[in-house]
Amino acid sequence: MANRKYTFIDLFAGCGGLSEGFMESGHFRSLAHVEWELPMVQTLRHRLVQKWNETEDEAKEKVVLFDIQKTEELINGNWSEESLKQYKTNNSPAAQRGLRYIIGDNCVDLIIGGPPCQAYSIHGRATDKNSMKDDYRNYLFESFVKVVDAFKPKAFIFENVTGMLSAKPGGELVVERIYKAFSEIGYTVLEPNDLKKSVYDANDFAVPQKRERVILFGLRKDQKTTLAEFYKQLESLKCNEHLTVRDAIADMPPIYPLEHVEKVKGKNVSHKAVDESDPFHMPRHCSARDISMIREWIGAEMNKCSQKEAIAFYKKITGKDTLYRKYRNLEWDKPSPTVVAHLQKDGYMFIHPDIKQARFITIREAALLMSFPKDYVFIGNRAYCYKMIGNAVPVNFAKAIAEAIFIIFNKDGKYIDCM
Repeated sequence: MANRKYTFIDLFAGCGGLSEGFMESGHFRSLAHVEWELPMVQTLRHRLVQKWNETEDEAKEKVVLFDIQKTEELINGNWSEESLKQYKTNNSPAAQRGLRYIIGDNCVDLIIGGPPCQAYSIHGRATDKNSMKDDYRNYLFESFVKVVDAFKPKAFIFENVTGMLSAKPGGELVVERIYKAFSEIGYTVLEPNDLKKSVYDANDFAVPQKRERVILFGLRKDQKTTLAEFYKQLESLKCNEHLTVRDAIADMPPIYPLEHVEKVKGKNVSHKAVDESDPFHMPRHCSARDISMIREWIGAEMNKCSQKEAIAFYKKITGKDTLYRKYRNLEWDKPSPTVVAHLQKDGYMFIHPDIKQARFITIREAALLMSFPKDYVFIGNRAYCYKMIGNAVPVNFAKAIAEAIFIIFNKDGKYIDCM
């Protein structure tokens, strides 16, 4: 019994940042992962085979491609004709029989995950005239609650953006809905007024970026430990020294602009890497205007300029108006700003700090800023790779959360039995 690892299900698993951290801790093993976008599913399955010694068949069974809103089908199988048409091809036969079948007689100790955060994003609400009140993603926590209720784990981790604390779809604070929903199925979580205590910055946990997130920890009410003990342990795991952009990407092979744009397989290429052995350390194309802008921006240290000056600079470069700052370079001796999924569209807010390279960060550099291991393989086109990285939980942050849970569950030297 002493050698048994705790088990978990990962919901909204993405490309696997949260799962990777839990497994890297050495205290947890996965039973299932649920994700509804194919590139993320393929990435996570590949990682389970590459790193965690699963066979391809095992990985395909564990990582389920499915829409979690169809919660009853997800848990119990018996897929509808619509679900079969949409998801059968890219899943194992076991998925059609539901999570209960996949998990079998295994005890589920923990459920982890976080619904897509865009609906709780303050920026998203500010730019949507309806404040995203009709966004279905506001209510995905209900599916999370249903899976927790079905498997009755000892505890769960629900990770999300700090905008969740003020999100009010339908006129009611979403945190009040979440509190009520988990209470009704027998779980204790922090009361809505106390949730500010659950906000943590990933930079405090060996992640080279500033990234504040709500870490909602829930405990089944029969457990002997407490919420306070978990947060105390997580607090104790904060690092003394904070990592920077330099720590994360300074040793990556440089990538310099070419004198003239080249055509490679029909695509324009503006830069060339000194070492091209890593397919994820290849730059996106920069126009001559981009390269000129980057050199001017970094050369004049324009990160320090005011909002008004930044807007005027954008107008000078593009001839277009904007209400927001559009450019920003990373700085060697500071943490990166929060890595975001918007990187799939452009890299203007993630300019590499070296003026000689005059480019935006690569997929690999974005992943390193999220503390993904250097051998992590991402499957999908460039835009999807940036998206899945920006939406992930930083691996080192996840590892610290896993360590805190292990400490409180194992504090008496014995594993706590399942129900």
